[in-house]
Amino acid sequence: MAAPGRRSRTLRERLGPAYRRTRDLALAPVYAFYLQRLRARVLSERRPEHIAVIMDGNRRWATAEGFADPGAGHRAGAEKALELIDWCADMGIHEVTLWALSLENLGRSADEVDTITDVAEEAIKAMADGRRKTRLPIHLRVIGRRDLLPEGLRSVVESSADLSREDGTMDVTVALAYSGRDELLEAFRSTVRAAAEAGVPADRLADELTAEAVADHLYTRGSSEPDLIIRTSGEVRLSGFLPWQSVYSELQFCEAYWPAFREIDFLRALRTYQLRARRFGR
Repeated sequence: MAAPGRRSRTLRERLGPAYRRTRDLALAPVYAFYLQRLRARVLSERRPEHIAVIMDGNRRWATAEGFADPGAGHRAGAEKALELIDWCADMGIHEVTLWALSLENLGRSADEVDTITDVAEEAIKAMADGRRKTRLPIHLRVIGRRDLLPEGLRSVVESSADLSREDGTMDVTVALAYSGRDELLEAFRSTVRAAAEAGVPADRLADELTAEAVADHLYTRGSSEPDLIIRTSGEVRLSGFLPWQSVYSELQFCEAYWPAFREIDFLRALRTYQLRARRFGR
């Protein structure tokens, strides 16, 4: 006879999404009580001013939930991103950076890339023109290799600054076709070009590569550095996300796939951040 634990695991595996939905329904009252207490605790202490998120696990979530179309995961992930913006607003966090599409993601199958970019296009339009309301008005910008994006998405990205709210109290940055290595290379090249155009002699160009000069040529210039970076799906690496800006960021890795990331996971990440002592190398 199989051990009780083994029988339980087999049942969970067999029922899959149905088991998770039944479990979540049964635990809803406990979850609501714990969530309320955790919110109050987090609000009572200092919170990060800028959060960045690597939104990972959309395809795996779709598979685990029984969807044949991985696009279901990307659509659910886009909606989760909008939920996160509202959670940040509730916590008084007014700067958010979201990594939605890496440069490497563009190497996936044409069908999946089309789905990802279509979802991104619709989500950006909805945020920028206010069809998808957030708790606070947002000022939106997109960073990354715009030249590699499909025409429709590129057009939306290029017009997003005009469509976003200038009175936005929430700064939202979305990274599309983004690679940290590409960002650094372009920043170095732009710094040298600017110095050369200013008449700096060739033998002194290297001296112009100061930290301050390079920072002025990053995609994120004008933004603060993230206090906290969260990655979902159980992967424990940054994969080239914001390599310059993340030097002193606190990191939090969550097992949940991005579409399954809950407010309680978000608050736990904030609580972990609050329990850490930030020394900035000193």
